[in-house]
Amino acid sequence: MPLMGYPGLGLTESTVKQNQFNHTVQFQSLSRLYDRFRPDAAMFLMDLSVEASGLGLAVRFPLDDTPTVEGHPVKSTDDLRVYRNVDILADGRVMVYLEVIRHMRAGLPVPVGAFVTGPFTLAALMMDANQLAMNVVLDPDLCHEALQFAANTVVRYGRALLDAGADFIMVLDPAAVMLGPDQYARFAGAYTREVVGLLSDTEIILHICGDTNHIIDAMVDTGAAGLSLDHPMDMPRVAERVGPQVTLIGNIDPVRVLHGTPEEVRAMSADLLSRMQVHPNFVLSTGCDLPQDTPLANLDALVDTGRAWATRSQAGALAQAAT
Repeated sequence: MPLMGYPGLGLTESTVKQNQFNHTVQFQSLSRLYDRFRPDAAMFLMDLSVEASGLGLAVRFPLDDTPTVEGHPVKSTDDLRVYRNVDILADGRVMVYLEVIRHMRAGLPVPVGAFVTGPFTLAALMMDANQLAMNVVLDPDLCHEALQFAANTVVRYGRALLDAGADFIMVLDPAAVMLGPDQYARFAGAYTREVVGLLSDTEIILHICGDTNHIIDAMVDTGAAGLSLDHPMDMPRVAERVGPQVTLIGNIDPVRVLHGTPEEVRAMSADLLSRMQVHPNFVLSTGCDLPQDTPLANLDALVDTGRAWATRSQAGALAQAAT
């Protein structure tokens, strides 16, 4: 299950903006990706601006690049009040992603997943990441209020995605990597746990970019069914720490390896599968979202290596059972 979406834009010859504002175009891009690679699960486009723009934050939408949240207006408790009466489900872009999930559920014969922004990252977009990090120490009460608001927003969006047909949800919380273990547990993990608990009728996967060795234990404590980990992480060592009850997803380098040669992709994928074969709940994927210009031949190499490994593993298990 590579975290792909944007490479599909080349298959429909469409722009980033068209895919983010038009549910038909985005589904066509995702459908053609599925037809080309036949992954075991599919997700829509990764977009950390959906909830922020739905709340009315200033967002810049380039024609052929990912959006950027440019305004961080929350400086006080009073500033939060402006957003409390905003229903993000009435926002046009939020509606686009809900429609994409409906199309995916109807049109793709595999589990389909959705992305939501993690509470800490959404609060960082509202407040500014550096300011939020400072307020963890200087004004924790404001942080908690902003985080509670963010968590409630994420749950409302997540519930709508499940109602639209999502089989699982991946919580993207990249800003949380800046926190230490105790701070993560108090200011990010606690609110992610609320999201997990309130969306309890589905499986939640938690993704935080970068080196997350320092917060892995706290990430497990959120109750997420799976952890999607970036390429700096040593997956077998993580597997030893978290145990078999947590599904691990990853973590081929989406830039260095996926922009290399197909031979390099096959070698890295096979090596990772070999080292992770003792962990029963492992999904071969990329460490993070794939850029639009990722060579499709390299995606072929990744998916084909995973499929061949699964076929051999199943054949070996059947042979062992027969003896």
